[in-house]
Amino acid sequence: MEEPSVLDYLKSLLRLRGGQKIVIPPETPVEIEEVNGISPTTSPAQTATEEGMQELEIIQTFPVEELNLAESDELPSKEVEKPSPWPWRAVIALFLALFAQLGFEPPDRGLFPGLFFYGLAALMLLWSVLKNEFGIAPLPHEETKPPSLQMHKAALALSGLMMVLAFLTFSNNTFNVLNVFLWVITLVYLLYALWLPHKRQTSRPSLLESLAAWWRKPTIHLVITPWAMVLLAALALAIFFRFYRLNQVPGEMFSDHAEKLLDVSDILNGKFSIFFPRNTGREADQMYWSALLSIVFNIGISFITLKLGTALFGLFTLPFMYLLGKEIANRWVGLIAFVLTAIGYWPNLISRMGLRFPLYPLFVAPMLYFLIRGLRTSNRNDFLLSGLALGLGLQGYSPYRIVPFVVVIAIAIYLIHPQSKGKRKETIWALIALALVSLVIFLPLMRYMFDNMASFDYRTMTRLGTAERPLPGPAGQIFMSNLWKAWVMFFWDNGNIWVHSVVGRPALDVVTVALYFLGSLLLLYRYIRNRHWLDLFMLLSVPLFLMPSILSLAFPDENPSLNRTGGAIIPVFMIASLALEGILAGLVKRVKSRRIGIGVSAVLVLFLFTWSASQNFDLVFHQFDKQFMAGAWNTDEMGKVIRAFADSIGTEDSAYVVPYPYWVDTRLVGINAGYPVKDYALWPDNFTDTLAEPHAKLFLVKNEDQKDLDALVALYPQSTYWLYHSKLEGKDFWILLVPPQPGEKQQGSLANFLSMAGR
Repeated sequence: MEEPSVLDYLKSLLRLRGGQKIVIPPETPVEIEEVNGISPTTSPAQTATEEGMQELEIIQTFPVEELNLAESDELPSKEVEKPSPWPWRAVIALFLALFAQLGFEPPDRGLFPGLFFYGLAALMLLWSVLKNEFGIAPLPHEETKPPSLQMHKAALALSGLMMVLAFLTFSNNTFNVLNVFLWVITLVYLLYALWLPHKRQTSRPSLLESLAAWWRKPTIHLVITPWAMVLLAALALAIFFRFYRLNQVPGEMFSDHAEKLLDVSDILNGKFSIFFPRNTGREADQMYWSALLSIVFNIGISFITLKLGTALFGLFTLPFMYLLGKEIANRWVGLIAFVLTAIGYWPNLISRMGLRFPLYPLFVAPMLYFLIRGLRTSNRNDFLLSGLALGLGLQGYSPYRIVPFVVVIAIAIYLIHPQSKGKRKETIWALIALALVSLVIFLPLMRYMFDNMASFDYRTMTRLGTAERPLPGPAGQIFMSNLWKAWVMFFWDNGNIWVHSVVGRPALDVVTVALYFLGSLLLLYRYIRNRHWLDLFMLLSVPLFLMPSILSLAFPDENPSLNRTGGAIIPVFMIASLALEGILAGLVKRVKSRRIGIGVSAVLVLFLFTWSASQNFDLVFHQFDKQFMAGAWNTDEMGKVIRAFADSIGTEDSAYVVPYPYWVDTRLVGINAGYPVKDYALWPDNFTDTLAEPHAKLFLVKNEDQKDLDALVALYPQSTYWLYHSKLEGKDFWILLVPPQPGEKQQGSLANFLSMAGR
């Protein structure tokens, strides 16, 4: 028999032809004693996590009980000599991937050099994995018991009755006291019927017992562990990136913001809609959230009202990134995912726009966390919480409508894999429970859908179908083209929509996309070897969450877009985090001195995070800011001019903006002036209507609109006019001032207004 080649060995590892696996016997069997509680059978990634990631002395003090971690997360305190050589292959794979992505960075980029170096990185990665230098953190232990089928049948029946009554009362697209009460009661009874009581395994007091004890003797014991300090530092970094210059980036509104603020105004004026049909229709989550912030912080109806709300959405996503990383791997993966998502250009940008964009990832993160944990632990309560997140997401942003399909696909993938053995029937019942909870949360919108299907799905059908225009080509061809463009958006081009992206560049920074590439290959390799459902689902979830953008068949130029692909932020950044944790674990495990390994890991993390943070900072606060302000109209300046006029020599009703094609949305001028429900448009046909106004009058005219300016001068020969020089190039406009009619007293200081108006 011929000695097998290296190629034969690789083929047998990957089972490419279903042949017999080639086993290479060890050179010399050696008995290895367990050292400091580390078994020689411990998996490489687990050993790395246990030995290396916490070597720093402050991290050695982390108590298991406070962190709520498994013992495998704790490290032995003594240094263990490792005979393994320096893991140079894994490090070279990382830097080859980084170098490859640098070749894809605009403006001077080339396709083939980047592909070449990515190919080298893939080969080096495979070599490092075969040499045991690189691996993903092991998946947590799975419960073998099936989910419980226990339920309270009477409460379940009562919840069904309440659901019917609530559905019937959600008429006329309006929330009222009765239907909201029935809706809440339906959810309470359903959760009571399906929620499994927690069986305490220890003598530790329950939450209620702890609260009762505190009430009897109020004392606070504050314990801040080193790990908590690390998390607080990560949170501070996240707050900085989400809220730094929030009032200036982005610096102007566009028409979508006017629609949102008018919806918020309706709520504050007592109109409690379920679905907001203005501007092709919007779900309710953001509107009510913005109205609440307007009341709580007394910030009125303004751009910052919307931006503060969506920035908070982006911030609220991050804890679930940490929890999800901890669930599928360990707390280090969770921490890395938290930081990468906190500083990332893509999640940061969609969180700042003041639109519903961050609602997609906000509810994908908890939905995935509770779903994956429920499938691992067989705890039905996790499925119920996943259903809550699913239902709330459906009330938030229309691209989230793909998520129910993702849930079904996730369950299907789980059921066809061996991890579901002995639990398949019970898992299906758990899925039904999840669906029931999400259906109850979705109930008001479902009633609106039944009553107004055309309005409910109009926006979706204008992109997916021919409601607005015919498809520009064969549907299948457009779909495949969109799929490819969306799949490579992380590496090459995130689209050409200038209002929420830096056009023509990758959706990820160099560091994150290089890690995502390596992490995807590692997941694929581990799936081929182990056939675990979660590895396959994590890979497939990326294109699934991209589908709302991919399915823009009628408008393929809108694909890819950072807003409709936002749900993919969760698996993409998680996969990147798995790769980085694997590299760091490999360094700690393979370097002879654990202290040196941890030191090198710390330097590498600092280098990568600094590079990533600086590039993302530049993308958001320099490149995007400059691009956006060059394209946006200066309604803020116009609003300030009108406000100065109304506060000095005129009134808010004697100021006007003359519309011009492709110029400002005149409603935004009113919002910026502090009059959010006033549209300042005055069409030329109505110029003479202003003659009856006795107060001083103000007209704002586009600098190119000489015809209408001449008409106003002819109508008011006593007027004066001048060009307002904007701080933004090409955004100047004419100001025409008409004095009050004879006998009408001027209300304020003309000099103050002229100074403010650039005269």
